Amino acid sequence: MSAISINGIAYTYHGNDKPALFDLHLEIPKGAFFGLLGPNGAGKTTAISIISGSIHPNSGTINILGKNWKDDAAFIRNSIGLVPQDIALYDSLTAPENLIFFGKMMGLNAKECNEKIELLLERFGLEEHSKKLVSKFSGGMKRRVNLMVALLHDPEILILDEPTVGVDVHSRHLINEYLKDLNKGGMTMVYTSHQLEETEKMCDEIAIIDNGSMLASGTTKELLESVNATDLNSLFLELTGAEIRD
Repeated sequence: MSAISINGIAYTYHGNDKPALFDLHLEIPKGAFFGLLGPNGAGKTTAISIISGSIHPNSGTINILGKNWKDDAAFIRNSIGLVPQDIALYDSLTAPENLIFFGKMMGLNAKECNEKIELLLERFGLEEHSKKLVSKFSGGMKRRVNLMVALLHDPEILILDEPTVGVDVHSRHLINEYLKDLNKGGMTMVYTSHQLEETEKMCDEIAIIDNGSMLASGTTKELLESVNATDLNSLFLELTGAEIRD
């Protein structure tokens, strides 16, 4: 069974003539570390929003672990963790206070929430900063807490939208190593990033989309060989062109 199965998805934002996604087909296997790539405006964020249930497609179907949002929203919500590109934390709270707040929203009881928070603070090296307001955190520290929120309920699928953008080398290494460990433990990763060298190291399968449609999907090795590319950067430019996207 696929972790995520997308069949013929289309979506057009209100007031736009051009669809953000058009006839998108995508299969993400369970346990994959899957890279969803594309230039600015390609449709990646729209695809992530549809997968995570933030918006609903105009047409097509999407199944998460064999379920659909219409009939099994509670199951899917509990199965997915979303790490947004923007920091989604309250600056006036500490990291544990933020995590407790979001844990309650997810329906976790106090005991299991506190136990998970303790483990995550230790794993991400933030124990000694537990009484500091998030407003005093560095960018890398905020990124780590952003990720911790998505992991509180032990999701089967983790969706990561540029999880290391603007992050220092040490925080990036810590985050990426933990993501690899989670993936080895069976968690499915859906990963978007403009850092293609990092993506090539992290992801065993990738899909490249542009103008709302699929350009290519498969293992990194297969796709590189298909156009005789030496690395993911050259593959990306071969498929999407070298024109600057703003």
